[in-house]
Amino acid sequence: MTHTFLTRSTVIDAPVDQVRVLIEDLHAWESWSPWQELDPAMQQTYSGAERGIGAKMAWAGNKKAGEGRMTVVTVEDNLVEVDIEFIKPWAAQNCSHFKLQPTEGGTAVAWSMSGEQNLIMKAMFKVFNMQKRISADFERGLARLKAAAEG
Repeated sequence: MTHTFLTRSTVIDAPVDQVRVLIEDLHAWESWSPWQELDPAMQQTYSGAERGIGAKMAWAGNKKAGEGRMTVVTVEDNLVEVDIEFIKPWAAQNCSHFKLQPTEGGTAVAWSMSGEQNLIMKAMFKVFNMQKRISADFERGLARLKAAAEG
């Protein structure tokens, strides 16, 4: 059963187009992704489209960064979706959804993650307090995205 298990949001003082390009271009994630700092020596390989639908990035890093792949699967005026396949430290399939809404102050960004959670994953989420950890990652990532877009 797929469900959204986390959403965080912020307002960025930049137009939607400027924010969207930082999300749909996986190369740009290096400037704002909260996971980038987990392993400065992390290996990243890009393939597929340069940006937008079909852009792909694979990563392999230390124990904190793990290993996985991301693919941009949806790019619309107000939405970018990125499929994320985690390989290590444990296998999981999730989708990050970035909803972008123009506001008087720039762009409201809501970043959510959804995916299937079997009983083992649900237990791991509770035992390792993953909701709190991922929430902190999303908040840090949104702050960095804001800085990158406004800078």
